[in-house]
Amino acid sequence: MTEQKNEQTKAQQYNFNKLQKRIRRNTGQAIQDYNMIEDGDRIMVCLSGGKDSFTMLEMLMSLQKSAPISFSLIAVNLDQKQPGFPEHILPEYLQSLGVEYKIVEEDTYSIVQDKIPEGKTTCSLCSRLRRGILYRTANELGATKIALGHHRDDILETLFLNMFHGGKMKGMPPKLVSDNGEHVVIRPLAYCREKDIIKYSDMKDYPIIPCNLCGSQPNLQRQAIKQMLNDWDKRFPGRIETMFRAMQNVVPSHLADFELFDFKSIDKSSGVINGGDIGFDKEDIPQQPILDEELVQEFDPNLQLKVTNL
Repeated sequence: MTEQKNEQTKAQQYNFNKLQKRIRRNTGQAIQDYNMIEDGDRIMVCLSGGKDSFTMLEMLMSLQKSAPISFSLIAVNLDQKQPGFPEHILPEYLQSLGVEYKIVEEDTYSIVQDKIPEGKTTCSLCSRLRRGILYRTANELGATKIALGHHRDDILETLFLNMFHGGKMKGMPPKLVSDNGEHVVIRPLAYCREKDIIKYSDMKDYPIIPCNLCGSQPNLQRQAIKQMLNDWDKRFPGRIETMFRAMQNVVPSHLADFELFDFKSIDKSSGVINGGDIGFDKEDIPQQPILDEELVQEFDPNLQLKVTNL
């Protein structure tokens, strides 16, 4: 019995190490690809108390130790005075890590409750208020970058939300300048899969604080998109990876935005552009999405059932 337990412990540790390595590598790669962090940066890490921000903070702390550049971190949580918010959890957790932190107290809950009719979702107004407070806090702390915990699935969901409901081919960029033009916002988890973060968070047993303390209902459109993507991921493993890769491999000449590409000036003298009329010939369509080498090991040969313990 003892030997069996030892084997199980070894297997669990192996799975944990493999998962941790993948998330750390993906985080580091995203930071490098988009030049998210530079020497001397002071990064304000927005900590909500959810799985994503906990994972982001841990990965940034880990990378900080081995990075060839020097940068500092300060974790910031916004206590919005929602009923039942456990004020002690994050300070105790952050003190145990030894990371610099600041808890900002602003009663946005009362404002939202006063402005939004009962039964309506409060997320939009809450988000705007929270964003303004975080930008102000970044100025007060002298932060050069603001790190948010959005992951790859969030980025894809936003792309489809804009396509289906906004009529725009627009996603959630890994790096941008804030609406007020004063800050650079980065998303270090841009390459990380949500299912990896969920598993990692469960293994780490983070002190998760629920995001529904205000009683708000979830965004139904976003939930529908998430369900659609999860269904595709189960039925067609690798499709999500391919879709995200497509966001990094845009061909403006084969879309239809005449402001993004100069279609008006095209004539025979222009020559063939990006393959001409060959958009995606039927015989060239791969039978299965192209998977990263590591991910291939997570699926059976028929790409139907997961066979990993992670």
